[in-house]
Amino acid sequence: MNLDFNKHEDANKQAVYKLKSRLKQVFLGGGAEAAKKQQEKGKLLARERIAYLLDRDKPSLEIGALAGEDLYPEQGSCPSAGVVVVIGYIANRQCIVVANDATVKAGAWFPITAKKNLRAQEIALENRLPIIYLVDSAGVYLPLQDEIFPDKEHFGRIFRNNARMSSQGIVQIAAIMGACVAGGAYLPIMSDEAMIVDGTGSVFLAGSYLVKSAIGEDVTNEILGGATTHCEISGVTDYKCPDEKSCLDNIKNIISKIGAPLTAGFNRVKPVLPALDSEAIYGLLPDSREKPYDMLDIILRLVDHSDFEEYKALYGKSIICGLARIDGWAVGIVANQRKVVKSKKGEMQIGGVIYSDAADKATRFIMNCNQKKIPLVFLQDVTGFMVGSKSEQGGIIKDGAKMVNVVANSVVPKFTFIVGNSYGAGNYAMCGKAYDPRLIYAWPSAKIAVMGGEQAAKTLLQIQKATLKSRGEQLSEQVEEELLNDIKAKYHKQTTPYYAAARLWIDGIIDPLDTRQIVSMGIEAANQCPVTEPFNVGVIQT
Repeated sequence: MNLDFNKHEDANKQAVYKLKSRLKQVFLGGGAEAAKKQQEKGKLLARERIAYLLDRDKPSLEIGALAGEDLYPEQGSCPSAGVVVVIGYIANRQCIVVANDATVKAGAWFPITAKKNLRAQEIALENRLPIIYLVDSAGVYLPLQDEIFPDKEHFGRIFRNNARMSSQGIVQIAAIMGACVAGGAYLPIMSDEAMIVDGTGSVFLAGSYLVKSAIGEDVTNEILGGATTHCEISGVTDYKCPDEKSCLDNIKNIISKIGAPLTAGFNRVKPVLPALDSEAIYGLLPDSREKPYDMLDIILRLVDHSDFEEYKALYGKSIICGLARIDGWAVGIVANQRKVVKSKKGEMQIGGVIYSDAADKATRFIMNCNQKKIPLVFLQDVTGFMVGSKSEQGGIIKDGAKMVNVVANSVVPKFTFIVGNSYGAGNYAMCGKAYDPRLIYAWPSAKIAVMGGEQAAKTLLQIQKATLKSRGEQLSEQVEEELLNDIKAKYHKQTTPYYAAARLWIDGIIDPLDTRQIVSMGIEAANQCPVTEPFNVGVIQT
């Protein structure tokens, strides 16, 4: 071990510790006082409900734990967007669970809440996963209704998805465990089956105050939409449960009896751990995004038996492609090489940059994986495509377009991990969020932006200086330096993985050592949805 290794190891372990500390805070939801009020009503907290529902001997994966962080300062915090989403196992069947957190603004829907619910439904649709809704929500957060109600990807899209999933035979079960108000009442009732907890669950289009003001009727919420009303009079709900645990037990019982899914047939053998120590990743990954390193060293610590069959190893070396297994599953890996390499033509190629030959190689490899029905794993540490007259004359745009084309048209499931930089068009070519990865996670070392911070800050400064100059204003050197530092600070904040996770540009931030489990759970989910769409790239630049 050398000094650099130890330095990198300390920095990366500290970053993971910081992540886990932030998650602990997020998991408190709306805080101890709000949690106490829930418990006094005889209710479990959102994460307690999920923990009771899921098989304890199986792994689980949370989606969007950091969503909503710092997004609504005027309204107070919205930890985890006020809703908890977890992929896990119920009666040995992989499912996705969506649970409103009533400790956060009574489970009200913020814009990011709707976005997170839609992400959960997207995962269910793509993988044909049974989805369970644990409903406990006061409905739309009215002060922000204009940002959540009318648009295509707003609140109403959720009920559209309920209907689409039902038509496709994707199982949906809802448990009404608290309030379920107004438009939100359609979510559980558009599910295949709905159950309600007696005494605490209620579902209605309008609550007692609104009914009084609208039609002058005096009525309680329990009579309007309690368990007795909907299980014995209206027939809106299917099961009346005496308490929350019996309600959750009922869900387990139903899931245990549903038929086995069709499979996509992705190849899996008995899992084997990497032969090389995975924990060495902490020391191998530099503490600075500018420092070079060999991405192959990282790959060998992620794949089974550290066995990696590299594709065209001597050509297009700024991208590494190859076949391997992760937790037994066959995968094709596409990763940015971060060390400086030399092509056979004598060209020195900068690490993290995509050159024409690398784009060409990656395009062909991705096509091969689609031909062989092998899921793809992208490891991003990319600063973009090579620029300059030589690259332009060599057709870098054409070669980049080919790579983007095959990524966009891939029919095998894709999984993306942002290890380091994720800049500009490199983000697109390496399967960023816009290119439909089934799951996309970042390591704490990630940076996500249109370009690097230093270049962006200087560009923005030049724009501001030009604007001021047009007004006849001149900046002193001191003011210019202060302005540059302010721009850098703001830009740096916007490039952190936490900024991306808060906005659901990524599904979360993870300890690098959790990468294998996420790939494995992701492919297991994807394996429940046969690939029926033919692979076709259409017109491709040659």
